[in-house]
Amino acid sequence: MPPIYKNLVLVGTSHISKESVLEIEKTIDKEEPEIIALELDPLRFEALVTKKKRKLKLKDISKIGITGFLFNIIGAWSSKKLGKITKVSPGSDMTSAIKIAKKRKIPMVLIDRDIRLTLRRLSQKITLIEKLRFVKEIFSFSQHKKIIKNINLNEVPDKKTIKKLTSEFKKKYPSVYLVLVTERNLFMAKNLNKLMTHTNKKILAIIGAGHEEEMMKIIKNENN
Repeated sequence: MPPIYKNLVLVGTSHISKESVLEIEKTIDKEEPEIIALELDPLRFEALVTKKKRKLKLKDISKIGITGFLFNIIGAWSSKKLGKITKVSPGSDMTSAIKIAKKRKIPMVLIDRDIRLTLRRLSQKITLIEKLRFVKEIFSFSQHKKIIKNINLNEVPDKKTIKKLTSEFKKKYPSVYLVLVTERNLFMAKNLNKLMTHTNKKILAIIGAGHEEEMMKIIKNENN
């Protein structure tokens, strides 16, 4: 059961999970939200809707930095590879929510930070040690195969698994975690809080499962 607070329902998903796609439709049917909030910014929203992914060019390096540029390429590549394993296109959870919202004429709100700002922040914050560790792990194929083997990618990991994975990630890459998780949690929670104070309508927020618990804590603390 998704966490609920006042007029907000949070749904944590996996962006390459068949289960998430089915869960979204089921939750929308059950909760009958009047607003759907998505873990997207306008750039990524447009890419999903038009199915025309904007490929970063070398000139974009001046805006997002070399690290952000490379991270975006590697992230897209790894998501595509994992998507082939689950036979689900990356972002299918969000695409499903968008289609349902349009069909049922439910207003949508984009709550995530501009991806270009996130990539620029990543370039600014990542340390040399984290860069070297990241490069080393990219070539550790046996390690990645072991991790994938122990996780059912077709399902959203349980809270215990999510905590373990995020804790390990935070320990190895504290600066990356700060930019990709902590800062975005605060940004998205702030946007949801603003929305909650301006309307009594039921809001269904669809976010990555790794953001769910911390975002709910932030939202509750802001309202106390």
